[in-house]
Amino acid sequence: MHAPSARLRRHLLAAATALVAATLCGGALAQAAWPNKPVKIMVGFPGGSTPDVAARALAEALSKSLGQPVVVENRPGASGNIAADQVAKASDDHTLGVVINGNLTSAKLLNPALPYDPGKDFAFVSLLATAPLVLVAPPDLPAGAEYFNAARASAGKWSYGSVGIGSVGHLGMEYVKSRAGNFEAVHIPYNGNPAVITAMIGGQIQMALMPPGIALPQVKAGKINAIGLTGPRSPLAPDTPSLSELGVQMDALEVWVALVGPASLSAEAQARLAREVPAAVNGEARERLLAGGWHGVGSGADGLRQRVARETEILGGIIKARGIKIE
Repeated sequence: MHAPSARLRRHLLAAATALVAATLCGGALAQAAWPNKPVKIMVGFPGGSTPDVAARALAEALSKSLGQPVVVENRPGASGNIAADQVAKASDDHTLGVVINGNLTSAKLLNPALPYDPGKDFAFVSLLATAPLVLVAPPDLPAGAEYFNAARASAGKWSYGSVGIGSVGHLGMEYVKSRAGNFEAVHIPYNGNPAVITAMIGGQIQMALMPPGIALPQVKAGKINAIGLTGPRSPLAPDTPSLSELGVQMDALEVWVALVGPASLSAEAQARLAREVPAAVNGEARERLLAGGWHGVGSGADGLRQRVARETEILGGIIKARGIKIE
């Protein structure tokens, strides 16, 4: 058998080189083709809750832009920490989580035995949406600045409700108390905001902080009053002043939701989400978020990191000053 000519060898070498290049390129393209199956978004709260509303608005928009079904799975319990832990421990690129403030800020401060580390076990994707908290009260109490005069004059007889120890409603109320003259009010935890509202209507509590999507329908029905917002005036509650306007000078405190993945989330997935999530929140999902009581943000990973750092400092100060912990 004759050896191939020099010209033929050159052709064979060029063909082999082209095949290797095509294979490598094809492999890179295949690796970057995320997602290649349905994406799951874990939510640590029941269907119909404000985090669930935000997650479903995002999922609907992402299903269109990603070209794969994006489904929401509710795993309520432990103020969202059960679902957050499952996301932290996920081993694939197709499990994400919509989490609340506390999961990324106060949870570890309140409970050092928390099974996940917010700063190490997540890939931060984006802040999704924010809302000021509404300070609400029974309609038979004074409104405006007079409300705080009545609180200070109550001599510790008032109570306030929240959805649990360490929740933003609990820590936020302690913050408000500290900035409004350190009046006394006993904290009573309840199993969900509907129970808090029922207790307020029944006269068991005199104050609570709630997301506008939950509080305002009750305000419009005349069952409770909106005293003020923990942030600037908002189109979500256009007739409600800020607490600063009422003389309670404080840093803005909001309830918010964010999208995270496990720390192992691939660079390809993170890059795609970095493009698609802000576009969804500020486009396709925006009106649905507004209807659910949320301002769409879509800040990206850097904006989420900044929010977590700022709020961890504020809430950490409250936890330390008040000696709050979860047993």
